[in-house]
Amino acid sequence: MTGRVAPPSDEGIAEAVELLRAESVVAFPTETVYGLGADAFSVKAVSEIYRLKNRPFWNPLIVHVATEAAARDLSAFWPENAEKMAAAFWPGPLTLVVRRAAHLTQVGADNDTIALRIPAHDVALRLLSASGLPLAAPSANRSESISPTTAEHVLRSLPDVPLVLDGGPSSWGIESTVLDLTTDVPTLLRPGALGLRALREVTGAIALRDAETADGAARPSPGMSRRHYAPRATLILTEDVREVEVEGSVGVLTYEGTGVPGAEILSADPREYAADLYAALHRLDDAGVATILVQEPPRTEEWLAIRDRLGRAAAK
Repeated sequence: MTGRVAPPSDEGIAEAVELLRAESVVAFPTETVYGLGADAFSVKAVSEIYRLKNRPFWNPLIVHVATEAAARDLSAFWPENAEKMAAAFWPGPLTLVVRRAAHLTQVGADNDTIALRIPAHDVALRLLSASGLPLAAPSANRSESISPTTAEHVLRSLPDVPLVLDGGPSSWGIESTVLDLTTDVPTLLRPGALGLRALREVTGAIALRDAETADGAARPSPGMSRRHYAPRATLILTEDVREVEVEGSVGVLTYEGTGVPGAEILSADPREYAADLYAALHRLDDAGVATILVQEPPRTEEWLAIRDRLGRAAAK
């Protein structure tokens, strides 16, 4: 089977809903990256996500819903912080980890938690509303590879996906922030599109995880593997791309103000950089380079999510 791209018309949404209700999968746009969606209540459909992505089963999935009420229905307990964060940031690029409802056994982490969010994208919300289903939806790409920010990226990575709804380029271009609300102090599990400063204004203190989660070990959130978001080319993260010597064809990725001729130059604003990062890595991969040299971004909190993605992409 070869997948195809469809516009998010009423007909396209209806076709996607038919596939989802038949326990198949559909790729759809969100404001962060494109997701590979399946009925969260269907073992068959959720298993198809793992098969297509070649994703290890110990890596849990985020479940997308249309309303806060739907999120509450999937949780065993909806803490006060969840209510505050949902009011402040949903729909949006924030995933909340809470205790999982007993009736939901198909998705979630081994520690009885579930990761939930409401995406801020019209096509995603229309699909969720029309299907009436909570959709388990990781990024629509092969496991460990670069996340997709366009419909074309999806089909290149997952040509067997039956249908891709094309909602244009993802505006944030980087995955959601994941916050664990089952701990005494809310804990950042994955830095993402939504920055820590904005979160602290609502919750106060936020704890950071002290250690890496070993591959194969139970985890409450995706995005915690040592290697992730990686291009086919070898990615080298370095303070000065001009001082690294490698054999073979080389692509260079920097940001404004670094003055490197011939490089892919992204914005020096972290939000704008994030929106273009995966697309730039896709372009360099498509050019067939053997190595991608990436100028290290600033070591500030605003660049935390970007440094996280690049560090995992560079992991051996």
